[in-house]
Amino acid sequence: MYRIRPTSKKKKKQPLRFTATCGFGLEPLVSEEIASFGGEQIDAHPGAVTWSGHLESGYRACLWSRFASRILLELARFDAPNPDALYAHAGNILWDEHFTAQQTFAVHTTLVNASLTHSQFASLRIKDAIVDQFRKRFGKRPDVNAFAPDIRLNLHVQGTGASLSLDLSGESLHRRGYRTGSGEAPLKETLAAAIVRLSGWLDRRQAEPILLDPMCGGGTLLIEAALMLSDSAPGLLRKTFGFMAWNKHDPLLWERLVQEALDREGRSLPETWPQFIGYDADPKVVAAARKNVIAAGLRDVIVIKQRQLARLQSPGPRGCLLTNPPYGERLSEKEAVKYLYRCLGRVFRSQFSGWTLGFFTANPDLAEMTGMQWQERHRLFNGPIKCQLLVGQESQMGEKAVHRWAPVALAAGSPGEDLANRLIKNCTTLLPWAEAEGITCFRLYDGDIPEYNLAIDCYEEWLHVQEYAPPATIDPAKAEERFQQALQVIRAVFDVPRSRLFIKTRQKQKGAQQYQKKPGTGTLYEVREGGGRFLVNFTDYLDTGLFLDHRLTRTRLGQLTHGKTFLNLFAYTGSATVYAAMGGATATTTVDVSETYLSRAQANLALNGFGGPLHQCVEADCMDWLKRNHDRFGVIFVDPPTFSNARHRKQTFDIQNDHPALLRLAMQHLTKAGVLIFSTNFRKFKLDPTLEQEFDVREISDQTVPLDFQRNRRIHRCWEMRHPFSPSEPQEAC
Repeated sequence: MYRIRPTSKKKKKQPLRFTATCGFGLEPLVSEEIASFGGEQIDAHPGAVTWSGHLESGYRACLWSRFASRILLELARFDAPNPDALYAHAGNILWDEHFTAQQTFAVHTTLVNASLTHSQFASLRIKDAIVDQFRKRFGKRPDVNAFAPDIRLNLHVQGTGASLSLDLSGESLHRRGYRTGSGEAPLKETLAAAIVRLSGWLDRRQAEPILLDPMCGGGTLLIEAALMLSDSAPGLLRKTFGFMAWNKHDPLLWERLVQEALDREGRSLPETWPQFIGYDADPKVVAAARKNVIAAGLRDVIVIKQRQLARLQSPGPRGCLLTNPPYGERLSEKEAVKYLYRCLGRVFRSQFSGWTLGFFTANPDLAEMTGMQWQERHRLFNGPIKCQLLVGQESQMGEKAVHRWAPVALAAGSPGEDLANRLIKNCTTLLPWAEAEGITCFRLYDGDIPEYNLAIDCYEEWLHVQEYAPPATIDPAKAEERFQQALQVIRAVFDVPRSRLFIKTRQKQKGAQQYQKKPGTGTLYEVREGGGRFLVNFTDYLDTGLFLDHRLTRTRLGQLTHGKTFLNLFAYTGSATVYAAMGGATATTTVDVSETYLSRAQANLALNGFGGPLHQCVEADCMDWLKRNHDRFGVIFVDPPTFSNARHRKQTFDIQNDHPALLRLAMQHLTKAGVLIFSTNFRKFKLDPTLEQEFDVREISDQTVPLDFQRNRRIHRCWEMRHPFSPSEPQEAC
């Protein structure tokens, strides 16, 4: 008789414990993913999600997680009140079960409110325990490789509790394998995927069949969106994972999961793709983005082109504009970024009616410059930087209407009646002209009556009044009485409140006085001219930042610069550069010695949607820069001050004495078929006759003084200069 031996019950495998690390704010998205991977007992913490499950759930997380940074398999959990406890507990793990002495390893430590205070020393104690165990048991030890280890271990200590884990991912999971190049501060793929998901576009893609990123950088947002739409596992392009060097790696399980992912991708490819369009102002970044798109296998899906924000147009009636615009870390950059945001909002309102705007920014306060009414706000982090994803469809502001002045005559016999009548007479001529020409900023009065020696400029709804200092022969008290009377007349005729009336006294400036800041608010106001936008300051400096008498000169420059490179010397606030960019200049260089003026120039460019390396602003002395630089330009604008003794210069600049040297230097930078425009407001100026012998020189002052300055035709003088050439000599392209 045989006894039947009872079969032993197979011991049930204990579930493993995993942790997925992620950026702050992404925990809910990672938790959803882990649940779909078969994870159980899911628990979210700031920057991490833990769960229990089988090895398959960890492998799936490595292959499929779009939002996690690393997947960690817990090896041990213990108390670690001191470094010796770390050594003891790490020594209890049989390390040869996980890797061999021929492999390399590294330990990375994070401490959170821990009694241990030095992360590198904590890593060192773990390393010592591993090395000592290998040496004791096998007589040889594995080496440490901090940069590319075969096995990566993670020690996390919070308080006195410690967990030691094996990093299954190896390199961070945001490294999908398609990024070959990118612009500055590239957006991590994991964060880009989260932005796409939270924007809601994937759910609206049938109604919004276009995804457009006008500042796409490396194209990450578009690539992640396309990969999500095609149900492509983000880990498919990666060649290695941390678990591949692990002794307990299950290659058959991994191969099955990879094949499953390939099958899913094949079944999920859309029959008709939405349009994925990306633009960037930097041609080098565009080239890098195109390489990334090709590496991701999306060459026929995503279109990347070089384009300035100023040229942005809607490619269709419905879609989603999703972008991660520049943040601006330096103060000068933040100023420009603020106006770039304003430009984006204006372009979106005018060109993208019916679209959704997804706006990811580290400056949510500045994002209000877009004028959008946001329906959703998602708080996220880009590394350590607090950010928000703002989503909206409606604008809270429309285009500002053109202000129309309606002057009112004073009663007969009123004080200052003669000035009032002159103002109304000027308005009768200038207001219809300005409206017909689309001009909103112009000179209304310029010392027409000797007793009222002042200039009045209209800047849309604001009036800028400059009193010319009276000569010494005039009684100061009488002059002040006349000026106050003039101000009363101006307020009455134009019904302008004090908040829209700005007053200055203009007198001859000497030395550094001409650049000194006046007491003021620093407020910048936006005005329109020639299809562009410009920032003016009515309080802090003698000039507002927009020379109205150069309106026609700027227009001329805009017409000349199409398809050419442009150099703006003594650029002031860069208004001429904006005209050149709007006119189609291929690249611009703006040079001025003042950091303040260049900051405004960058802001003016950004306000009009121009920026990047094709539009450089250079802080330098123009004479010194011309001597050092060797570039050539198709159009050059030179509008130097009459006199300058800026503190950095060892000698002063005087327009009459120094203009020959200046212009000869500038002409060395002009292409053979190019044109240089030189202007000065020095009334006693005489052009050096030797320049006319060397170059083709033509005065164009009559063509550049606009109607509102015809009463003072000597407001400036202007010349065009070219290199001489024979009729038989072909003109080269600029």
